[in-house]
Amino acid sequence: MTDSALSPLALAIDFGGTKIAVGAVTPDGQVVESSETPTPAGHGAEAISAALTKAAADVLAGPNGSRIAVVGVCSAGPVDVPAGTASPLNVADWRDFPLMERVASVAPGLPSTFALDGVALAAAEQAYGAAAGHRDALVITVSTGIGGGLILDGRVRTGESGNAGHIGHLVVDVNGPECACGGRGCVEAIASGTSIARWAVDNGWQGEPTTVALAEAARAGDELAIAAFDRAAHALAAAIAGTAALVDVRIAVLSGGVTQVGEVLFEPLRRHLAGHAGLSYIRDISVIPSPLRRSACLLGAARLAFAARPDLAG
Repeated sequence: MTDSALSPLALAIDFGGTKIAVGAVTPDGQVVESSETPTPAGHGAEAISAALTKAAADVLAGPNGSRIAVVGVCSAGPVDVPAGTASPLNVADWRDFPLMERVASVAPGLPSTFALDGVALAAAEQAYGAAAGHRDALVITVSTGIGGGLILDGRVRTGESGNAGHIGHLVVDVNGPECACGGRGCVEAIASGTSIARWAVDNGWQGEPTTVALAEAARAGDELAIAAFDRAAHALAAAIAGTAALVDVRIAVLSGGVTQVGEVLFEPLRRHLAGHAGLSYIRDISVIPSPLRRSACLLGAARLAFAARPDLAG
């Protein structure tokens, strides 16, 4: 393990529809500094860019700034890694936004990497989390949107554009609700936090339209709240089973804010998964909550940045 007081650091940036997180991370996964700011979605592309670059600049100007050696960036998708652009569906202000160009303007000269947030999650789970020791795994984040990443044959897969494993747009109901991607019946349109709350409200929910409030009501026995999570869990189960059947994985690691509701989501998810995973080689698939919580994407972005420059990792 490196000496965290002496080691070089990665400036890690995690851009999402709800929050922008930045941090300084050591090569062995210690987050020595981190902060979060709400994503100012709806205020225009430049307002969002300004919030992100200020958060990054604050780390570079802070007490750990002189030790920053690499930059790791991840974003909600879809992304175009070769072009350095991001078009997250849950942030309408950004379409083909030159994210890495903006990052380079605040961290000039520093080597940088760029990844889909799900790819960064997969890297973090492989190195530090529930996927450690598994040659093959599916990693999913359930939050404002739904993303994911794949570990196959011991390697985190990225795909040609960088969007490999983006499970949120796997269709689980061909007659289902419209999705922001332009399709219909995507798992994100049914099981994201936004979609869970929207369905509940459309079906008569009178409480606060959040998954936290719905989870509290579900634990208290509210039938509508229970149904909202059951519907989401069923969609997730279909997506997990379909992916497992395609790429032959036996573990799915779930992270993201919605998963923090615990068994309200995981109990129906496991129940529905048992009904979908009928093939012999996926019948024993495990669904495990991530132990990394809110730092997962920062850890993954930093991990990928140091992997690209092993000479700087010590």
